[in-house]
Amino acid sequence: MDKHLELRGIGKRFGTAEVLSGVDLSIARGEFVCLLGPSGCGKTTLLRIISGFESASSGQLLLDGQEINHVAPHLRGFGMVFQSLALFPHMTVAENIAYGLKLKGVAPAQRASRVEELLHMVQLPAIADRPVSALSGGQRQRVAIARALAVPPKLFLLDEPLSALDAQLRDSMQIELRQLQQQFGVTTIVVTHDQHEAMMLSDRLVVLKGGRVQQCDTPSHVYRKPANAFVAEFLGAANLLPGVVRGPGMVEVLGSTLALPSSLPAGSKVTLAVRSEDLRFEQAHLDAPARPNSISGEIDFLRDLGAKSELILRCGDERLRCHGSDAQFQSARCGQRVNVLIDAERCSVFAG
Repeated sequence: MDKHLELRGIGKRFGTAEVLSGVDLSIARGEFVCLLGPSGCGKTTLLRIISGFESASSGQLLLDGQEINHVAPHLRGFGMVFQSLALFPHMTVAENIAYGLKLKGVAPAQRASRVEELLHMVQLPAIADRPVSALSGGQRQRVAIARALAVPPKLFLLDEPLSALDAQLRDSMQIELRQLQQQFGVTTIVVTHDQHEAMMLSDRLVVLKGGRVQQCDTPSHVYRKPANAFVAEFLGAANLLPGVVRGPGMVEVLGSTLALPSSLPAGSKVTLAVRSEDLRFEQAHLDAPARPNSISGEIDFLRDLGAKSELILRCGDERLRCHGSDAQFQSARCGQRVNVLIDAERCSVFAG
């Protein structure tokens, strides 16, 4: 991997509060990385340390092998878009986009040409002279992105850039942002709390909790092979069920012994993680033996979500969320006894 940005043991304290601890991360040139995690996990602080607006309490930050811990933000050559966008209200669209070029001493004719080029890239031609106050939220967002890319940045950093947009515009802007990043080939780091956004945008996800990296991998691998129960529940809201290892590859869950991957010794307490779309069920018959790798439950709640249906299964003291097609749930009824089928290949078992 062509290591463009490296974080080695990055830590941050505010007084006695430890916000980041031992963060190690390598980002390749041209990669799109999302920092994802709950509020207070340290993702924005980490982005601010990368940008230079916050200093690390410990560790090294390297760009192309050179330490930049003490390099001022304006000397790092990074493009930044923050949640507030911070456009200059007294300037036109063109003046906002050209601001960085003007500071660099680029000639007026070249500035105008670059502004026109960028406006076409963000699909906003012919608004160069429009005041920023006259723009919609989506237009302002695109202008902020164009301004950050006007002087080709070494890194492109974005902090919750789309959170203020409505759902439909946000979805279209996610696609445009990803296409722009691919077009420019710029190394990009985005902070977001939106799981769908992170899955859709990134080459790699960095999941944080309590100032520590829980997992760093491709979106599909993080989703399908979570590193721990927190990642499984946070990304995609997996069902977490308590269990006990009864033997090699055998785990007791809610009174049923299931064949599940586990190398832990007998008697070990474990947590089974299974995603809602991976649960299958069939009507239970009192006179029929229980199906292998199944848990008995009762349908407690059922609703139509349009593209899919959702039901809540009560299995002993646990409630399982299950998603599936309308066809699969067509005959389901509240109060119905069912066997919940567990696919061992689509589950994760964690210690504790």
